[in-house]
Amino acid sequence: MKKQKIVFWTATVLIALFEGVMPALTSQTELAKEGIRHLGYPEYFGTALVVFKILGVIILIVPKIPSRLKEWAYAGFTFNFIFAMISHAAVDGINVQTFFPLIVLFVLAISYIYYHKLNKQT
Repeated sequence: MKKQKIVFWTATVLIALFEGVMPALTSQTELAKEGIRHLGYPEYFGTALVVFKILGVIILIVPKIPSRLKEWAYAGFTFNFIFAMISHAAVDGINVQTFFPLIVLFVLAISYIYYHKLNKQT
């Protein structure tokens, strides 16, 4: 069980860093705003996305949050990564940046799988 907790928390902390901390610290930079504009989204969409990412990360990392909310957070991040991949592919074509959201989705899947493994044991 110790190994499962380490895998779960490693994956979950990586998601928290990529989807909570980094966007919170960089969302108001000109580079981030240009990235949102480049994909064809209005600036307020980027702001809303960051707010929901931070809320999702909080839901994932706080242990006493109800399981149903955690499921919604995992689903929201999954949709976010899939649509990020689609947006990058539609605007820039297929390149390395197109597949980065799938790499993060893989880390999210590890977190999700181990979240359920740990909940079965408690």
